[in-house]
Amino acid sequence: REIVRYAADRFITVVPEIEMPGHARAAIAAYPELGNSGKPLEVATWWGVFDGVFAVEDKVFTFLQHVLEEILELFPSRFIHIGGDEVPKTEWRQSPAARTRMTTLGLADEEALQSWFITRMDAWLAKRGRRLVGWDEILEGGLAPGATVMSWRGERGGVTAAKAGHDVIMAPQKPTYFDHSQSPDPREPVSIGGLNRLADVYGYEPVPGELSESEARHVLGAQGQLWTEYVPDPRHAEYMLWPRLAALSEVLWSGRESRDFEDFARRLRVHLERLRILDVNFRALGND
Repeated sequence: REIVRYAADRFITVVPEIEMPGHARAAIAAYPELGNSGKPLEVATWWGVFDGVFAVEDKVFTFLQHVLEEILELFPSRFIHIGGDEVPKTEWRQSPAARTRMTTLGLADEEALQSWFITRMDAWLAKRGRRLVGWDEILEGGLAPGATVMSWRGERGGVTAAKAGHDVIMAPQKPTYFDHSQSPDPREPVSIGGLNRLADVYGYEPVPGELSESEARHVLGAQGQLWTEYVPDPRHAEYMLWPRLAALSEVLWSGRESRDFEDFARRLRVHLERLRILDVNFRALGND
């Protein structure tokens, strides 16, 4: 509540993300009955994508709805993010309960089963006046009626969703992933890989040119991501965020025709001095 209040005082809305049906290993380790095998899992001690996903039984939805009821009480955000990304289908293919569910519903494959899973959560949230957001994998098998798509595997998912009349948040790895290096300089800290220079971020245009004027209205904006597999502490996080976050912010509140990188870089030097006074561990300009 303190975080939500602190953010609201600064006109920021905190959007919570509760991952489902994948990235659920911790929950299944605590409650094995939520998984497909019923067998205990160890909590992961390394990052990655794991086969353990939520089962598609009614008790799982009861659990998730109880979790979300607490989330809705804490977070007034209109949008609730349910993840939906990186969902291995191995366990569903091997699960008699999942196969029965697919047969009963007349679903063709596991992608359709995931779509049914997301659509069920979408309907539950809609009844409570909230809107579901999910990563672009939620397009697979058919998009839930009220879903907003966060496009991270490039822009194609966002374009597809916008053309279908769905709202979109652009979040492509190139160039909005701030866990990627800022420079090829070997002195840069180890990162997960990839290269997103400051100029790359500033040069990003979140509204693809192939969208019509009416379709483009579905692009709500964009988001920068800082995943922390290789970020051990807050000072490191600051280094990866700044000044790229300033570049993305200006992109999102400025029209394409008004942006000029040289002018931005000149003004940025003044802003970095403010960050220095605030003891923010930003990356200095140069050596890109």
